[in-house]
Amino acid sequence: MLNETATKLLNKIETKQAVVGVVGLGYVGLPLAVEKAKAGYKVIGFDIQQKRVDMVNEGINYIGDVVDEELASTVAGGQFVATTDYSKISEVDAVAICVPTPLDNYQQPDTSYVEMSGSEIAKYLHEGMLIVLESTTYPGTTEEILKPILEKSGFKVGQEIFLSYSPERVDPGNKVYNTKNTPKVVGGVTPACTEIAGVLYKNVLEGDIHKVSSPAVAEMEKILENTFRHINIALANEMAILCDKMGIDVWEVIDAAATKPYGFMPFYPGPGLGGHCIPIDPFYLTWKAREYNYHTRLIELAGEINNSMPEFVVNRCMYLLNNEGKALKNSKVLVLGVAYKKDIDDVRESPALIVLDLLEKAGANYTVVDSFVKQFKMCGEIVEPKKSFTSQDLEEADIVLITTNHTDFDYELLAKSDALIFDTRNSFKATSQLPKNYYKL
Repeated sequence: MLNETATKLLNKIETKQAVVGVVGLGYVGLPLAVEKAKAGYKVIGFDIQQKRVDMVNEGINYIGDVVDEELASTVAGGQFVATTDYSKISEVDAVAICVPTPLDNYQQPDTSYVEMSGSEIAKYLHEGMLIVLESTTYPGTTEEILKPILEKSGFKVGQEIFLSYSPERVDPGNKVYNTKNTPKVVGGVTPACTEIAGVLYKNVLEGDIHKVSSPAVAEMEKILENTFRHINIALANEMAILCDKMGIDVWEVIDAAATKPYGFMPFYPGPGLGGHCIPIDPFYLTWKAREYNYHTRLIELAGEINNSMPEFVVNRCMYLLNNEGKALKNSKVLVLGVAYKKDIDDVRESPALIVLDLLEKAGANYTVVDSFVKQFKMCGEIVEPKKSFTSQDLEEADIVLITTNHTDFDYELLAKSDALIFDTRNSFKATSQLPKNYYKL
């Protein structure tokens, strides 16, 4: 049964009189803020980057999964405003925390952004307020770290304020599932916390709202989602290495296995893992498991396999060049794609960056082509990729390395080329004509 404070807050949310805040206007926070504004709530977005705040307030989009017109219209209509002034937290009735949770240099979770956000929110907390953590993290973060920070204000979670965890499920570039239609998991510190957060998301999103018994369950299920992919990609990568040694096409093997209508789900190899989630999230769990004197051996082994793929790719390039009577050192390598997956501009944890670093250390001369990524940082310097490649680029290259299979690359030009090509993404799967000197992972 809800107390009076919870009932008043729930009524404000149900009638869309509540003002909602979003802390962190990145890949998770900006799409969520726009959806909340579209749903009829007044939204205040908070970010420490003045450039982001200015762009939002000018209606300028910088996230691929946000529709330009939707951001512009919500800002123009006064439904969405951004600020760096955290004192405006006092004006909101519900706030979602969507800040980074990286690993530090020792592969340990860095919760400093969550802690700083919690501390800023705590300064301006008021009775009858909902706080939801969306950042992916290890089980226990919401109750062990965020809850004590918030309760220093004097308000008690479940009585005067309400705290839940609801993991983000953002898949950049996915044309089918996005923030609005992806099912949402919600776990509150108390039943009232869960109910209030569930109603807010139900009012905003089209996907089902799945309530769980605690924040820890919600935190663990998010880690399970990404660990599942992490381990199965490692299996696909290991199969690719073995198939290469045996002279078998791993892509054909996976396609054949995928014809089974039950008991198998296809995962595909590549140059390594990228993105902010899969390469990082499973290691939150390996760290937390040590608290219970348990070692997550399968997760750690999968990490070893996935982390070894960039080196495997460079070694394959070296082998292919050797067969042409050339050394990798001083060779011209045309690298196609630096984003961590196709048709997005996101280079976070991209394996292509590691490949480039290994090429540089081997003394190769590389040129990067990527029409989605405007610039990226390499060895402390800003690199601006070429937007496309020409016949002359292919002729001058000693080897063409496809690390990201963007759909706008000129595959017909590649197919007609005599260039030595090593493809880590099976880019020509749907193409009838293959290049003459073509090899794949």
